[in-house]
Amino acid sequence: MEGNSELEFPAFPYEPYSIQLDFMKFLYRSLDSGGISMLESPTGTGKTLSMICGALQWLVDRKKLGSLGKNGKENLGEGTEDDDEPDWMRYFVPNKEPDLAERKNLMQKRKKGTHSKGKEEIVRDLFSSSAGEGGWEKGDDKEVRNMMPKIGVDEVDDDEFLLEEYDSEGENGGKLKRKDVGANYVFSSEEEVEEEGLGEEEVEAQLKIYFCSRTHSQLSQFMKELRKTKFASELKVVCLGSRKNFCINEDVLKLGNATRINERCLELQKSKKNEVSKMKKLGAGKRVRGNKVSSGCPMLRRRKIEELRNEIIQLEALDIEDLVHIGRNLGSCPYYGSRRMVHIADLVVLPYQSLLSKSSRESLGLNLKDSVIIIDEAHNLADTLISMYDAKITVSQLNQLQTHLDGYFQRFRNLLGPGNRRYIQTLIILTRAFLQMLSDNTKVVNPTDPPCDADEIKNASCSTMTINEFLFALNIDNINLVKLLQYMTESNIIHKVSGYGDKVAISQKVVAVGDDGVVSEEESAVSGFRALANILSSLTNNDTDGIIIISRPKQTCSGLEGGYLKYVMLNGEKIFSEVVGQAHAVILAGGTLQPIEETKERLFPSLQLDRLPFFSCGHIIPSENILPVVVKHGPSGQSFDFSYKSRRSSTMIEELGLLLSNLVTVVPEGVVVFFSSFDYESLVYDTWKESGILLRIMKKKRIFREPRKTTDVEAVLREYKETIDALSMGSPMGCNGAILFAVVGGKISEGINFSDGAGRCIVMVGLPYPSPSDIELIERVKHIEGLEKTTILSKNLNPSTDAECHNGDLEAGFKILKSCKGRGKEYYENLCMKAVNQSIGRAIRHVNDYAAILLVDARYASDSTKRSCHHSTDKLPQWIKSRLFTSTPNYGEVHRLLRQFFKFHKMKEATDKGLNSKK
Repeated sequence: MEGNSELEFPAFPYEPYSIQLDFMKFLYRSLDSGGISMLESPTGTGKTLSMICGALQWLVDRKKLGSLGKNGKENLGEGTEDDDEPDWMRYFVPNKEPDLAERKNLMQKRKKGTHSKGKEEIVRDLFSSSAGEGGWEKGDDKEVRNMMPKIGVDEVDDDEFLLEEYDSEGENGGKLKRKDVGANYVFSSEEEVEEEGLGEEEVEAQLKIYFCSRTHSQLSQFMKELRKTKFASELKVVCLGSRKNFCINEDVLKLGNATRINERCLELQKSKKNEVSKMKKLGAGKRVRGNKVSSGCPMLRRRKIEELRNEIIQLEALDIEDLVHIGRNLGSCPYYGSRRMVHIADLVVLPYQSLLSKSSRESLGLNLKDSVIIIDEAHNLADTLISMYDAKITVSQLNQLQTHLDGYFQRFRNLLGPGNRRYIQTLIILTRAFLQMLSDNTKVVNPTDPPCDADEIKNASCSTMTINEFLFALNIDNINLVKLLQYMTESNIIHKVSGYGDKVAISQKVVAVGDDGVVSEEESAVSGFRALANILSSLTNNDTDGIIIISRPKQTCSGLEGGYLKYVMLNGEKIFSEVVGQAHAVILAGGTLQPIEETKERLFPSLQLDRLPFFSCGHIIPSENILPVVVKHGPSGQSFDFSYKSRRSSTMIEELGLLLSNLVTVVPEGVVVFFSSFDYESLVYDTWKESGILLRIMKKKRIFREPRKTTDVEAVLREYKETIDALSMGSPMGCNGAILFAVVGGKISEGINFSDGAGRCIVMVGLPYPSPSDIELIERVKHIEGLEKTTILSKNLNPSTDAECHNGDLEAGFKILKSCKGRGKEYYENLCMKAVNQSIGRAIRHVNDYAAILLVDARYASDSTKRSCHHSTDKLPQWIKSRLFTSTPNYGEVHRLLRQFFKFHKMKEATDKGLNSKK
């Protein structure tokens, strides 16, 4: 298959279009060559199906010729152990006669612990979901903490929370002075019986393809497309997801919060495996029956997990919903059942986080060596990647930690060894230092000041520091944070201090306890400790890798509100290189990847642009099926300007209302209008409601609004589409469809399809540049531009009024943006146009679809003859840019184009319908 003409893709279920064939050939050659490639194909062109057939055909052909090399080592050796799974899974060799002696050796090795860990391994251990659980005894302290509300505080002995003596001067760091550091893992006789006779050993697939995307719905769509091909039955496929999506234990699932679900799952794993574990000795001869949590998860029995795994192997590719359905029928955990398939799978489908986060990869046992990685929806890859490594701790969490640490130290200081005392005192010093930093120059807000846009005020009291500046400012640069993190991992201090603190809080009735007998996630000290550990880990990064944001609490009428420390990662090159360095090939795919320079510079700057394989195809729709128009003027002749300074004017909002009032009379079925933010959409909606414009719009179309809560989006979309289906058939009230007000960057602007009548017209209001008041954004711009660090907020800024402070913040942000002439400026503009491209790409979804796209702002129509450099419309997708009307003299011309466009398609549909009826 050397030449293009020889490449065939028989698995493609339809006759491919030429652009689809070109896409698959380019992908196939890219996988042969290896390295990084980028493939761009507009939404609606069959991109997913083309990726599947191109990549999996290459995989099948490669396997026939012999894979890239042996990489099928079993991930059971040192450095790949995972506390985030049941004990038996950690030590179980699939389908192999168990060697009891070898298993005992592994368990003994686990019990002895590891005292020579490097910084990365320490951090990984600490941030696995089971962080801090290295010192579990048979009497699990978490079980005690969870049982407290049910058994009464007086029945619990404080000695349960006493830390084992810790030697901080060990040869290679700290160590516990006792023989058994690790958990006391014991296989029950039932488990040993179940482990026997599972068949011959299975070898890990030597060549894998990892496909990842951002959302659960996108992964489901991929699996749906995969089932259209023969690969669904010919290859071993597994779909991975989060516990929240996979869990079938109703008592755990009802917790709702993903973090609480993770913690509860791990608690259930650590509980005893038989009925005897429900009885626990507490205090002087007292025995109490454990609650539901301490009896273990019935979905984790080995026989059931193996039964689920065997079921998965026999069936075609299953998505998350399928796995959950089968898991419920078998009473077996789909989360761990799917993980048991990873080592033998040819294709692993998983979310971004699971592949791009190093700790998640190691937790899942993903072997990227010589593999193929396909990252879909890669337009926001750089920002998504670095955001995974952000860390944040709030003032309320710090206050709670300080209370818990102080209380614990006062209670046990005379019983603790010198190592424990020293490290606990260090943690107390750190929490106090962080709180002191956040208490300096607390901003006072005048309650008589007028309310401001949330976009304007969210960073009004923020400042930034580099890591070194932060450490020196707090005088904590002499603290060995790596050893401190190692102590937090090995000593089990997180759960000892949290357990004792929660016990005291419960006894004093100062925290809310749920019906399940567990302190709520918001009040749990465990979450605070996790946040503290994340911040401490961030401070071990290189000084240039990120910045610390100090957001001080604001004094309001109801008291101090907000306040946090946040580490923001700025450099994604090092993180991405860990993935690229192992894989044979990495494919970045998406509907809109332009401009590719921004992604390249942020993730792999050493790769020369002319050596980066890039493919971009046109759209499959005919030119007459799309009408992109720049709308410079409204119906009354007012020029549209939705820049930051002008967009809130009553004149601009009224003119936009007149535009939509006219559009709904000429556009059939569904119209989607994108605003720059939720706050601006609310302002416009309220203004139109008072002026009567909403009533005029509602005479033709029913109005829907994107909800702020993502969980409510699905219901709104369903009702919106049902309304269009019903009203487009004819209505006695004169309605001809519906209109949806959406927000750029919201749930609707990415990953939602508005095919056919649901999206006959997309209206983009203005250029949605991010707010310059966003301190994280400005720091990223400065980093990309290469500017030396400056303080966004002047220390001498007069905080006398709310408005002055906010304007100062905005002006400082604008000043920095204006000083950018190179990559930083380009990055800021790219953010805007990427958002535009994602939003307007929601409409055209298949070859027969048609839609109008209106870019409402005079800035979209700048005279090309007067341009000194790139213009915003140059960054539109080629298939839109090539058909864009930019010179409409007035709204009358826009209205004429729209009327002509929809009249043509109405006649065409009638003709097609007549021809079909004759057949």
